[in-house]
Amino acid sequence: MSHHLDTPQAAQNGQLFIDDLYVFPGEGSTVFVMDVNSNITGVYAEPGFHHEARYEIKVHFDGADQEMLTYRFSFGEPDANSRQPLRLHTLTGGDAREDSAEGVLALEGRTGETATAAGVRAWAGRVQEAFYVDLDLLAVVNGAVGKGTAVDLTSWNPRDAQNSFAGSTVEAIVLEIPHGRDELRPDARIGVWCATKLATDAGGWRQINRGGNPMMWPIFWPNDTDFSDPANTRHPSEDVAAFGRTIADQVAKVVEATGTSADAAGYGRTVAGQLLPDVLPYVIGTPASFGFATRNGRTRADNAPEAMMSLVTNMAVPSGLTPATTEAQRTDQFPYVVPE
Repeated sequence: MSHHLDTPQAAQNGQLFIDDLYVFPGEGSTVFVMDVNSNITGVYAEPGFHHEARYEIKVHFDGADQEMLTYRFSFGEPDANSRQPLRLHTLTGGDAREDSAEGVLALEGRTGETATAAGVRAWAGRVQEAFYVDLDLLAVVNGAVGKGTAVDLTSWNPRDAQNSFAGSTVEAIVLEIPHGRDELRPDARIGVWCATKLATDAGGWRQINRGGNPMMWPIFWPNDTDFSDPANTRHPSEDVAAFGRTIADQVAKVVEATGTSADAAGYGRTVAGQLLPDVLPYVIGTPASFGFATRNGRTRADNAPEAMMSLVTNMAVPSGLTPATTEAQRTDQFPYVVPE
């Protein structure tokens, strides 16, 4: 393998760019969906998954700093029909944190087809994008967060909102774990994040991108399309020390300028405390929802952008879009995505 990770071009690959993470209940199961390689991003180059990379879903239990369960997907080179072989390894305990650990081979299959073993189901391939947001609205919030200025929505009319992601596609990895499996029992309180890792010339692995809560990168690191921000390579356990104060200060400045809190600094710290470490919380077996009242997992229908922009600004930020916007881009049955 030759990647020359000391050069900027090595990691600038849409196949390594994480777009979204979802966790929700399935058919007597827990479902994880990891979206990468959107064709709407500036780093999109070609469809498929990187055949020299790893795509990992990490699970923490009961608020622990370290993951005790990792689902690791790897892919082979595409054939003449653009199908790729896939493998899923499960790593538990201390192995879940070790790149050198091999784990247990859980199943094998090919992209575009359902792979099943011992009740576990997996599917991966190109799908219609279910995420929805009007980027004009996001630009308003981004500008305020980046500059520490008031959020001015006077020019925004929710009735004119358009889904900027309409017609776009992503590569989705779908994993369904039945409740009967020992590793994920109902009522278990978990935190989930995902990461892409690329093999290095030295024989190890380098974390390229990661994701947990929705909209973290678009709101706080909107220009990080080249994976240059050090947050990409950090572990969630480092989040509070590394940029907890930064996020608290950014939120406080926006809230103070907008006048939506009498204690802007305190509100900023509260938001940072809710978002960091950057893992998506979920209680196994319960309804999932990422919204105003609760953040417990995330479904592909949730209006996460509206919830996050409202949280960060401490004001109602009506997106003008609803779950019906992408109703045709999702399904209630496995694999819960709509292939392209």
